[in-house]
Amino acid sequence: MTSLVRQVPAAPSDLALQHFSRRLTFETDCSDVHASQQAGEVDFVLVDVRGPLAFERGHVPGAINLPTRSLTAQALAAYPKTALFVVYCAGPHCNGANKAAVRLATLGYPVKEMIGGVMGWLDEGFRLTGAVQCAADQAVGCDC
Repeated sequence: MTSLVRQVPAAPSDLALQHFSRRLTFETDCSDVHASQQAGEVDFVLVDVRGPLAFERGHVPGAINLPTRSLTAQALAAYPKTALFVVYCAGPHCNGANKAAVRLATLGYPVKEMIGGVMGWLDEGFRLTGAVQCAADQAVGCDC
């Protein structure tokens, strides 16, 4: 008896290598972003593409807020075309990061998606910066 997993055969290892290697050119994860921040190796622009209210409520530390609709050549003129943008949205249920990545690539910038978004960040046990996080911290006695 064959399991549901094996009903469709796995790709040959050389194709799997190509596929998974290629995926890494398009995405990064919350853990790699956090580790880079902790090591002081932030050679990318971390962009929260949600709206300003969601950003204010809580965002990944070090992120800037550039909702997709604001990603224009004029708004990005200060960034060299070699600047790597890492975009994220609310989480895997949201395609805002994909839309922003399309916009950035159309404008000629290298871009990766931080898979998982805010939900992934929290799932990893990392903290957000912003009003909601500050209110939660104050509730347990921390000073923001």
